[in-house]
Amino acid sequence: MLKNADFLTGFTEEFSSVAAYERIERDVLQRRLLPALFALGTNMGIRAIVATGEHGESEAALRHVRRHFITVDNLRVAVTRLVNATFAARDTAWWGRGTACASDSKKFGSWSSNFMTEYHARYGGNGVMIYWHVERKSVCIYSQLKSCSSSEVVAMIEGLLRHCTDAEIESNHVDTHGASVVGFAFTELLNFRLLPRLKNIGSIRLYRPDDAPPDGPRSVPR
Repeated sequence: MLKNADFLTGFTEEFSSVAAYERIERDVLQRRLLPALFALGTNMGIRAIVATGEHGESEAALRHVRRHFITVDNLRVAVTRLVNATFAARDTAWWGRGTACASDSKKFGSWSSNFMTEYHARYGGNGVMIYWHVERKSVCIYSQLKSCSSSEVVAMIEGLLRHCTDAEIESNHVDTHGASVVGFAFTELLNFRLLPRLKNIGSIRLYRPDDAPPDGPRSVPR
């Protein structure tokens, strides 16, 4: 699947070296990038890929590509190209035009030597959080690494502003931890609709951002 995705979109062309000079030919670099990306994406590790694969590449060659080509910026540009190609291949008559996304985080365990590792008070144990923005048809448009104690509201707004894809996001669904008064204020100013799932909606007071009357009735008849 990874090879076919590169064949259709050419996302490996977005990986450039951090070194001043690089003499690896593009076809050789592509052959080394795919197993290195597969090793990182599946958490198998480069050593296991070299031991089990039949690609003919050495561990030293794959680790060289890992150090010099696979960076955060290169990965973001490559993923953006792949996501935009997915949107371009969609037929809007069947799939519709996606204008909403949902965002949430998940805890992953990490070593205590990692500077971002913290103890999670709700889930327990040490780890870090990965915060995703997922478009309505299950395409991830942005992901970021955050600590366990950092605000999900900040991560939510950052993903809406910096996803860098062709998706025209107008509204975002979050859980209770991704919503706050400050979050409502900033998303309103940035022209996004914040649509949270409020766990304590029965005990809180809701406000409208303006004085215009609501669209629906004040009460639902029984």
